[in-house]
Amino acid sequence: MSSNHLPLLAIVAYSGTGKTTLLKRVIPLLANQGIRVGLIKHTHHQMDIDTPGKDSYELRKAGAAQTIVASSQRWALMTETPGQEEPHLYDLAEKMDASTLDLVLVEGFKHEKIAKIALFRQSLNRELHDLIDEYVIAIASDIEISTMLPVLDINQPEQVANFIHQWLKNSRL
Repeated sequence: MSSNHLPLLAIVAYSGTGKTTLLKRVIPLLANQGIRVGLIKHTHHQMDIDTPGKDSYELRKAGAAQTIVASSQRWALMTETPGQEEPHLYDLAEKMDASTLDLVLVEGFKHEKIAKIALFRQSLNRELHDLIDEYVIAIASDIEISTMLPVLDINQPEQVANFIHQWLKNSRL
């Protein structure tokens, strides 16, 4: 757990398993249960959340090391990190406002030492054991799996959300 005491729970899987698809269905279910969810998503790709041609983009590209774009609906902080290593998960979590969240779901970061739910689809022809480490607390799959871990149905987001809710309640004890 990070020093801001937000529980972190990673959703780990091979590319193409449906991490984002599942999270898009699980997050509203958790919100309906009164859980305020934050999200940290890892990507291996170049990314830019700003739009070329917009003032904020042009000013950031002009050399601003950090840019905040704000409106009455949301704000975003963009920080330029050329030549730096990948950011550490706990450093990213520290930047979140713990007073407005109950849980941070993490998409990716499969090598981090945090609780994880591993997603597995047989159709990808990959090995389940490559996803499993001592931090995996459950497996969500489209097939039956023989394991001591809880096995959830990856196609039943309600089941996954209920598991996360129970895990969160237990982690607060």
